[in-house]
Amino acid sequence: MVWAAGVARAARKIAIAAAFGGGGLTALGATAYGLLIVESLVARKVIGQPHGLDGLPSDGVYGPYTGPPLRLVMLGDSTSIGLGVSSPDRTPGVLLANSLAHVAERPVRLDVLGKSGAPSAALVEQVDRALRLDPDVAVIFVGANDVVTQTPPAMAVRHLVKAVRRLREAGAEVVVGTCPDLGTVRPIAQPLRWVTRRWSRQLAAAQMVAVVDAGGRTVAFADLLGPEFATNPGEMFGPDRFHPSDRGYASAAYAVLPSVCTALGLWPEPRPARGEGLQPIYLAAATAAEESGTEVSATRVAGRATGPYGRWVTLFRRRPGEMVNDA
Repeated sequence: MVWAAGVARAARKIAIAAAFGGGGLTALGATAYGLLIVESLVARKVIGQPHGLDGLPSDGVYGPYTGPPLRLVMLGDSTSIGLGVSSPDRTPGVLLANSLAHVAERPVRLDVLGKSGAPSAALVEQVDRALRLDPDVAVIFVGANDVVTQTPPAMAVRHLVKAVRRLREAGAEVVVGTCPDLGTVRPIAQPLRWVTRRWSRQLAAAQMVAVVDAGGRTVAFADLLGPEFATNPGEMFGPDRFHPSDRGYASAAYAVLPSVCTALGLWPEPRPARGEGLQPIYLAAATAAEESGTEVSATRVAGRATGPYGRWVTLFRRRPGEMVNDA
């Protein structure tokens, strides 16, 4: 609870700074920044170069159906393009497109616009390209490179919010997979691993607050990928020990699939279980940063979008194993 309270406070500070143009919370002090730079250089040398920087081509139309296709765009960093997968059909975009086609019983046109190494600032150009395609839904995986490059969290969140708002104003649904827990990357040694975990989760919580306020949905990658990747690094990470393996990407794709389907009106909103349901946004963001595959989306209480402790949201804990089986 103490950790969650700290994450909630940090998320609130970052989100407010992002909204009002301040520099925001700097997750690390000067000494820690120096340590981060030194340790990250060591980790990068150990990690080496991932095999291929552009990912495997996967744009196309998916599903054995006829008629006008749904349009899905993938935006963000290397995880959005599936860098390191063994074949194009294992990329998160293709997994989502195929699954979405079967749910909708319509073809799905997939365009992957993400780029390896992209921080949140790179979303400007990606959204420019996406809007020309008139997408029905945009899925964004971003945040890890903001941590790696020590981008001020408020600045990273500000870029993400602008991207979400532009897409929503154009009529697209938006689902954001928040910053993953970089503390699970084995080549990153302690104490850097603890530092990156702290920063990753603070950024993820702030992303949730800001994205929901901008009209999108979020799915937490921090905890979803954290324990599973930490427990089974040989299976969940790829050959470079930094990017996910085929199984790791599948875990991420199937985590966001229910939110994509719900956003498009293809699935009903799930019923809250015990400990889920209505929460103030900052509490929900802190909870989601710790809980597996948690979705956070805006709602209303008695006709009001906000309460005494901020915007009202619904929180649902997605269950990855069940989703993979259902898909």
